[in-house]
Amino acid sequence: MATNLRLTPEAASALQAEAERTGRSQQEILREAVDRHLHLVDGEQPASDRDQARAAQVVRPARVAYRRVVPRLRLPKGTTSLDLLDRDDRF
Repeated sequence: MATNLRLTPEAASALQAEAERTGRSQQEILREAVDRHLHLVDGEQPASDRDQARAAQVVRPARVAYRRVVPRLRLPKGTTSLDLLDRDDRF
């Protein structure tokens, strides 16, 4: 069955970001969400680490679904984050 779904701009951005992050299609993510919500998932699927942490209240869900992060620190040209971690004085 085909259907139209109107998402808020925030939800659309979060869905797009999740699809890019996981390499899955947006349609696949939405199908899985609907199946889970309607308890149509075959068998017991193990909960993801994120779901387990939320259930244990170790972490709270994000207040904002998705936002772009602007880097606050720029490394000098020719310096990588690995250079910062690979220092003799840290051992």
